[in-house]
Amino acid sequence: MAEQLFNTEQAKERVILVALENQKNSASFAYTIEEFKNLAAANNLNVVDVLTQKYDRPNAGTYFGKGKVTELKELVAAREAELVISNDDLTATQIRNLEKMIGGGTRVVDRTALILDIFASRAKSKLAKLQIRLAQKQYQLPRLHTALANELDQQGGAGGGSFTSRGSGETKLELNRRTIEDQIAQIKAELKTLLSASTVQRSQRDHSGLKTVALVGYTNAGKSTWMNRMIEKYSESKEDIDDKKVFEKDMLFATLDATVRAIRLPNKRRFLLSDTVGFVSNLPHNLIASFQSTLDEAVHADLLVQIVDVSDPHYRDMMATTKSTLAAIGAEQIPMVTVFNKADKAGVTYPERSGEDLIASALDDNSLDAFIKLLDEKLFADFKTVELMIPFDQGAVVNQILNGNNVLEQDFTAQGTRLRVELPAAQIETYQAFVQK
Repeated sequence: MAEQLFNTEQAKERVILVALENQKNSASFAYTIEEFKNLAAANNLNVVDVLTQKYDRPNAGTYFGKGKVTELKELVAAREAELVISNDDLTATQIRNLEKMIGGGTRVVDRTALILDIFASRAKSKLAKLQIRLAQKQYQLPRLHTALANELDQQGGAGGGSFTSRGSGETKLELNRRTIEDQIAQIKAELKTLLSASTVQRSQRDHSGLKTVALVGYTNAGKSTWMNRMIEKYSESKEDIDDKKVFEKDMLFATLDATVRAIRLPNKRRFLLSDTVGFVSNLPHNLIASFQSTLDEAVHADLLVQIVDVSDPHYRDMMATTKSTLAAIGAEQIPMVTVFNKADKAGVTYPERSGEDLIASALDDNSLDAFIKLLDEKLFADFKTVELMIPFDQGAVVNQILNGNNVLEQDFTAQGTRLRVELPAAQIETYQAFVQK
């Protein structure tokens, strides 16, 4: 199982958040702090204060300047804080020095560790758990001589211990390094097996010729709500609808596993819809790399639908985060439309089209209809109406076409079955021998 850094089962830990403001992040600094608070809340932590400093670059030894570290020590004592979390990545040296200077057993970690811990607590599938454990181990490796590397000798290959339990220190550094490297190798081997199966499944879907749509965007923008609305109304299989839905809740990273469902529209057009893991600014590089297979649903999609929480005052920053993350995974060239969701909370008119974008609310039936119309226009733009004459001894071909396409007319002649049907360009080529000129 994935390891967790914080003990979220007991009373909320008292936390102080720390961050540096500089020329590069000054314009969006307030938003950065708000997001930082939300991440802490998502991991059931009690933020008792926030300490910031204007500094061009982190101090190599202590992150903050000397005077600000003294202020932090006093604030920790006054607030009885048990944990300090930095908004920037910390080196092993910075963590060790800060913990020593603050004293009192207060732990120091960074934002990447916080995000990894949130993911560890939300992972459900074996694939997601392994991906997160890989990112955790890769994060631990350069920080081995801090408290983050302790008790590794007790974990062995199974994991499950706490990052921050006090251990035996420098004398076991090499043993701990070998232990983590062995664990990374073992996790990669397990992932390779699971990913091979995922590749086969994706290849089978590609061979089916079905169009694919991936919901992408900032975490908690409403992707899972849109996914479930589509499943309720348009799932190809009407059995066990509730089992086909994805988990949805008003919190960051409610779902981590990519979910793919077959959708059949009223006009019989079919496609595959996937819900992908949500994005957040400065998503750890190791996590992006580890979740590449999950994010591949976006990379291989015919169309991306960016879901944006338009009721959030920082939604443009969130869109920028989505853009940069899509570029990081190689999906920036895939056609994309944007749905400005939660319009009911934003006090704007909906549903309303703005070019190829849609202002809507996932909870509104008219918005759902407008959403379907938008998908239909974009996804099936290459569909054409053709007339086919299929000999009676080619009944399997007739069944294939009837099962997956919008058949406008069907009748039987002396030559065979005549169909007037909507087909994508690829299928027209496949059935070229039956096309009537």
